[in-house]
Amino acid sequence: MTSTPSLRSRSTRRALIGVTAGLALAVAAPLAASAHVHVDPGAVSAGSTATLTFSFSHGCEGSPTTALAVDIPEGVGNVTPVVQAGWTITRDLGADGVATRVVYTADRPVENGLKATVSMDALFTEDAADTTIAFPVTQTCVTGETAWTQIAEDGEDPHDLDAPAPVVEVGAVADADAEHAEAGTEDADHASPDGGDAAAATEDAASVPSSDPVARWLAAGGLAAGIAALVVVLVRGRRKA
Repeated sequence: MTSTPSLRSRSTRRALIGVTAGLALAVAAPLAASAHVHVDPGAVSAGSTATLTFSFSHGCEGSPTTALAVDIPEGVGNVTPVVQAGWTITRDLGADGVATRVVYTADRPVENGLKATVSMDALFTEDAADTTIAFPVTQTCVTGETAWTQIAEDGEDPHDLDAPAPVVEVGAVADADAEHAEAGTEDADHASPDGGDAAAATEDAASVPSSDPVARWLAAGGLAAGIAALVVVLVRGRRKA
């Protein structure tokens, strides 16, 4: 049975629609994944201070971003916002003087599709070891706002959430004694007479004797050349005589 032109055209349209839908999904998936507020680094050690950088490259449904507010969660003992061009920083302080919320207001609205970052130094307490800490972020735009506050449940993929909060994995307490010992060893290598300077001095001292034989050979060679020249002069003088 032969297919009619009408049936062939319908099949072609269906194929084109299928391909178009597939391409749309392929493009939409990465865009949806990137439409978040990210934090870097994503992993730190308990008891240490790390510079956290929050980044975004989108507005609120296309509207330019005017401010980014970061709520400071438990497990963070102190934060120090990093001053950078293009942003005005304000803080809400708790009774202990530690910021509970840091608000970065853009001097000019950040257009949708442009990447921008804000930063803060955060001290992670030792009792936060082996936990995941979420930093709720509220993105305010010229029109509307987005609260990036959702936290994935156990077994749930954060990328499946509509507005996931940036999270930081907190590892074990950093071994401060080992770090100090390593730093002390490096300092000793530079300052101690038994360290690097002493070794360098020993090498220099050892190199002196090795250069003496060369100097002696050169001196001997010069003396021999002088004697040979004197002999030549004397022989020529006798021949003339």
